[in-house]
Amino acid sequence: MSESRQTIIVGTGSYVPTVRVPNEDFLDHEFFDASGRRIERANADVIAKFQQITGIKERRYVSDDLVASDIATLAAQEALESSGFDRETLDYLIVAHNFGDVEAGSGRSDFCPTLAARTKQNLGIRNPGTVCYDLPFGCPGWLQAMIQADYFLKSGDASSALVIGAETLSRVCDPHDRDSMIYADGAGATLIEAASGGGAGVLAHAARSDTLEYARLLNLGESNKPDCDDRTLFLKMAGHKLYEYALKTVPGLVRECLEKASVEIGEVKKILIHQANDKMDAAIIKRLYKLYGINDEDSDAVPMTISWLGNSSVATVPTLLDLLLKGNLDGHEVESGDLLVFASVGAGMNVNAMAYRMP
Repeated sequence: MSESRQTIIVGTGSYVPTVRVPNEDFLDHEFFDASGRRIERANADVIAKFQQITGIKERRYVSDDLVASDIATLAAQEALESSGFDRETLDYLIVAHNFGDVEAGSGRSDFCPTLAARTKQNLGIRNPGTVCYDLPFGCPGWLQAMIQADYFLKSGDASSALVIGAETLSRVCDPHDRDSMIYADGAGATLIEAASGGGAGVLAHAARSDTLEYARLLNLGESNKPDCDDRTLFLKMAGHKLYEYALKTVPGLVRECLEKASVEIGEVKKILIHQANDKMDAAIIKRLYKLYGINDEDSDAVPMTISWLGNSSVATVPTLLDLLLKGNLDGHEVESGDLLVFASVGAGMNVNAMAYRMP
């Protein structure tokens, strides 16, 4: 692997779905717990408690005419246009997702052909040398694809890659499960190129998979509603255990990443963390700073979008990055030389982090 080659982000794009779904839209839902017992508390109280814990006030869903590969294409198109890059020279096109294309009302995942193949076709790329594949890695999928692509570029085998995260969680969540209010849809894309030296670009990354004890904290299961005629499998989450796992593992992995990059937490300008739960993310950041003996974390270093975009899985971090770089996050700006940290946690259980210096 050539140390003189660095991976630089040269273009970003995102697709924020047009269907806005405020918390009030769940007032008429019929909620049941995991054991099938109906939740007797008034929905208004359930929603108020949910908003207090997660910070989510609304989320975005795709319109009925779109699937994940469609919005992956839209985000990719924006990344290509923002960079002026010749798509026919792309070496890799990677799409991170977990549920494939799920048409409205179907409840069925479609993975064949891969979403990457569909996206490449949608983009009109003819070059057979543009290798395309999917990466299912839970919510950290986009970041894991970035890690893989960084290896490709630094090895000298490739010079460019288009890395996309796209998901339509609204199509796989149980309407009778309170956790369904967390999930959202979206897509984000990043175009990266190999550049010579300079000290900018991807500095280091770290990842881990704790499967022995925690592999099934997220899984697929039937609706919480008993005697439901719909046998569709929905996304299910052991929320409390996932919260504990994330607090135990994410701060240490981020520190490991920073140590690999030979940088300190005080040098970090922005931390782009997976938008899973406002309370959980705040606790993770607090524990991260405490690892360095800092009791007052820098709240300005952590831009958040979960209040209005919800949790769109693999799309949260690349969407956050796109909004940041294009000046669309109030109070958050970056410039040349700034150090960014990406971090995510999700199904598997998988955790990863990356340190990146702005060119």
